[in-house]
Amino acid sequence: MTTLPLPAPAFDDLLRAASALCEAHRFADALALLDPCVGAAATPEDAALAPALDLAALSATGAGDAARAQALWLRCITARPDFASAYRGLATVCTALGQLGEAEMLYRRLLSLEPNDADARSNLAVVLLRLGRHPDAEAAFRALLAQRPDHADAHYNLALLLKDQQRHAEAESGLRAAIAANPRHAKAYNVLGTLLRDQGRIDDADAAYREALRIEPQFPEALNNLALVLKMTGELAQAEFACRLALTIRPQFVDALNNLGCVLNDLKRPADAEAAFREALAVAPDHAEAMYNLGVVLHRLERLPEAEAAYRETVRRLPRRVEAYNNLACVLMAQKRPDDALDVLAQALAVQPDFAEAHFNVASIDKEFGRFEAAEAGYRRAVAARPDYGDAKFRLATLLISMGRFEEGFARYECRYTMPGFVHHATQQLLQCPMWQGESLAGKSLLLWQEDGLGDMLQFGRYARELKARGAKHITFVCMKALHRLMRNVAGIDAVLDHDAGSAASARFDCWVSPISVPHRLGTTLDTIPAPLALEPEPALVAHWAQRLATLAPGPRVGIVWRGNPQHNNDAHRSLPSLAALAPLWNVPDLRFVSLQKGRGEDEAQHPPASLPLLHLGTDAGDLADTAAIVAQLDLVICVDTSIAHLAGSLGTPCWVLLPNTDLDWRWLHGREDTPWYPGTMRLFRQRPDEVWTAVVERVRVACAERFA
Repeated sequence: MTTLPLPAPAFDDLLRAASALCEAHRFADALALLDPCVGAAATPEDAALAPALDLAALSATGAGDAARAQALWLRCITARPDFASAYRGLATVCTALGQLGEAEMLYRRLLSLEPNDADARSNLAVVLLRLGRHPDAEAAFRALLAQRPDHADAHYNLALLLKDQQRHAEAESGLRAAIAANPRHAKAYNVLGTLLRDQGRIDDADAAYREALRIEPQFPEALNNLALVLKMTGELAQAEFACRLALTIRPQFVDALNNLGCVLNDLKRPADAEAAFREALAVAPDHAEAMYNLGVVLHRLERLPEAEAAYRETVRRLPRRVEAYNNLACVLMAQKRPDDALDVLAQALAVQPDFAEAHFNVASIDKEFGRFEAAEAGYRRAVAARPDYGDAKFRLATLLISMGRFEEGFARYECRYTMPGFVHHATQQLLQCPMWQGESLAGKSLLLWQEDGLGDMLQFGRYARELKARGAKHITFVCMKALHRLMRNVAGIDAVLDHDAGSAASARFDCWVSPISVPHRLGTTLDTIPAPLALEPEPALVAHWAQRLATLAPGPRVGIVWRGNPQHNNDAHRSLPSLAALAPLWNVPDLRFVSLQKGRGEDEAQHPPASLPLLHLGTDAGDLADTAAIVAQLDLVICVDTSIAHLAGSLGTPCWVLLPNTDLDWRWLHGREDTPWYPGTMRLFRQRPDEVWTAVVERVRVACAERFA
């Protein structure tokens, strides 16, 4: 069929009607109206039909038929090479379809026809940018802005280019210029927020995202970005709300799903976080960050094989993501596969030789296997790679102390005051007097401040008399109530307060110090450790507990403790699984066992096996003064690494301590069956590599049989 142009009035009416339908977004109706006029193929009348062809192509674009739109615009350009609107429309479609070479050619042809078309110049620069021709794109944007300094989109797109090139100051200026040219440029506010966030200007970023949302409330990218900022500032409930609002607008917004999972993980809702990450991966199976974060949450849930699989998939997709290697190594270590972990950490260091966390974990594995010099070197590499790496500095300090190198070890141990996650860091702001740095104490008042466990205070309380000997006029010991009665009579201590009272009174003291800092201040070495606390239990308490102990049949009295405080970071390794683990000891003839167990494990002591005549006193002991009065009347204490060991050592009661092989505490040094902190009193039974507690207890049983034969 040959298509003939309509008479001019009818043709103009047709165009007006089709235009009205397009403005109402009724593109299919507009195209149906124009179809009889434009036909399906080129005709000799196409030159006269150019406006209809152009409008039909626009309608086809709106209706989602890009191929039809391209064919119509090509007919229009062929018939009317000077018809600028067709170039504009066809260039836009080619850009959207990624046909960037064709788009560049069309925009350049359009600009030859309409040199002053600023939007065409801006769009050409965008095409050049997408083609990776960054210098050409920048030159094009700047040429346009020289002519049209008020062109908001040119400022915006140039800023995107500059941001990608890490030219942050120029990018920020460009975004602010875009906003000045168009105060309702929501996208510019959104990108500005991201630029500010990446520079650590969190409050300014928050304000930028909120302004983007004020202009365009249904802006899912800005909502998701605001959620990231809220997460960074700890406003997790609001961050969750922002993510969920973004997902209401765009249900399959994968970045918002991933971000929601991270927020839920921070909210300690790992099951919900897992669901969010799995939904993100259902939408975008190749989303490597969601896979990595799924590994993080599975790791937290201790579903180690699944976490391992997620991390392995992450490093397959992102072979340079060193954090994924490191986390995979941590999962392997948790599964008792240190050799596999070392292989993975080697891969991480091949990618990034100065990756501090990998050096730290290699050092930790070396330490657990007794390769102490290698561990020391590894921790030093971690600190060199990241000087603010608190955990590495702390581990290096404790390793050196455990190796008997007290001078450097205790000096480095002071790093705990620079670590925000440690209680020690807060003490400095809490107390209203300066920390003692080792200067003369002559005539001064000193606050000894407990920041660590009961056992630590018993071990290092010995330094009170040393400080007194160096001239301190008055020493007040601030500690937990469980220590109060016991410490009141300790040499060198003039008064005992709880933490609230000590904090309130701190301004009246000349200085304060933690007992564990004193070895560093005094230069203690392995050969100059002061004698233990010489504790003297109260006679009235001794008499009271003697009556309870008298109910035992004649024979050596052995105190036992098989569990420590479950809040201790290494309690899973240092505590025995149950009272039954000590059962071999029941076979040593004539021993009389006294349970000193408090907290977890008391229920076992209250209902011991019928074969074990156990006198349980731990529950009735009100504080450590009571426990001291009991321990002073025992022949031996057998315990895990907990405060009772230090109490026995300070009373001079023989004590045998069962020590774990994993994460052994620094105070026990290495390779010794004794300890210089309690010479002549304490014997150490160390769990050997791959040795179960049963074997350790059997060695204790043999030792008991020999001692009490």
